[in-house]
Amino acid sequence: MEREEKGYEERKPLENIYLVGGSFGLREFAQIRYDVHKLHGKVDPALKEKLKKNTVTLESEYEKLEKANLDNWENIRGPSLWEDSKTVQKQRREALRLKAE
Repeated sequence: MEREEKGYEERKPLENIYLVGGSFGLREFAQIRYDVHKLHGKVDPALKEKLKKNTVTLESEYEKLEKANLDNWENIRGPSLWEDSKTVQKQRREALRLKAE
């Protein structure tokens, strides 16, 4: 029993070092996070002015959708991984040309 108590007493300073060192390490990591956030939070003034001029609202986007003809649409299939996209595009254009004639 004496050994267990003695072993505990020997580990206690080491645990305290981990506790204190861990709190300092945590503080440094948290500070890095906030510093990075400050750097990325800065916006170019020209971009800020452009964003102020851009007045896209939910209502304006809804009006665009109302004007669009959503009942008359066509499903366009893209090329599969093993197909050549240029060949598929060429075939699609040919089919549209024949359909228009």
